[in-house]
Amino acid sequence: MATIEGIRPLDPVVQESTPSLIASQVREAIAQGRIPPGSQLHESALAAQLGVSRGPLREGLQRLTQEGLLVSHRNRGLFLIELSPENIRDMYLAREGIERTAAAHVHRVDPDPVRAELLVAVEQMSRAAGSGDVVAVSEADVRFHEAMVAGARSPRLQRAHETVLTETRMCIRALEPTYADPQTRVEEHRSIAESFVPGGAEHTDDLIVAHMADALERLIAQQH
Repeated sequence: MATIEGIRPLDPVVQESTPSLIASQVREAIAQGRIPPGSQLHESALAAQLGVSRGPLREGLQRLTQEGLLVSHRNRGLFLIELSPENIRDMYLAREGIERTAAAHVHRVDPDPVRAELLVAVEQMSRAAGSGDVVAVSEADVRFHEAMVAGARSPRLQRAHETVLTETRMCIRALEPTYADPQTRVEEHRSIAESFVPGGAEHTDDLIVAHMADALERLIAQQH
C-alpha cells in the first residue's frame, strides 16, 4: 500500500454506518416534533418502523444519549429530554453564548453580506406567516440562526452550534403557539438582521439578548 512519508496508512472510506443513519433519522424526528419532549422511546416499535435489528438501534440511540437528547431512567427505559424550565434555561444559555459570539465576530469582519442573507430568511418567514404556515415560519427561523452563526466563518463555532441545533429546533417548534400574530416573530428577526451594519455591534448584541430572553419567557410560561 502506498504511504505518505510520516503518515500511517489510512483505512478505506466506508459508507455511513447503520447506527449513524438510525441516529440521524431519530434526531430529525425529534427536531420535527414527531417525537414529543418527554416521550418514552420503545425499542421494539422503533426497530419495526426503521426496519432494523435491536443491536444497531441501541447503538444509534446511545449516540443520541451521549448528545444529551435522550436520557435513560433505570428500570423505566429511554426517554426524550423534557422541555422543563431547567433544561430550557440551559439550552438558551448555550444558544446565547454561541450566537452572541458569532454576531460579534461578524461585525468585526464584514456585516453586510450576513445582513443580506438574514433578510432573505426574514422574507421567507414573512411569506410563510402571511400564508399561515407556522411550520415553514419555524423552518425559516432556524435558517436565520444558522446563517448568522455561519456568517462568522468559524468551523469550531459552527460545530458548537450544530451540537445544540436539534434542541434549538425543539424550542422553536414549541414557540409556535405562543405567538398570537406570527408577524411579531418576523419583525423580531427583521430587527436583528437590519442591525448588521457597520458600527452596529452593540445594538445587535442587545437585540439578540432581548430575543433570547423573550423566547425563554414564552417557553417557561408554557410549562405552567
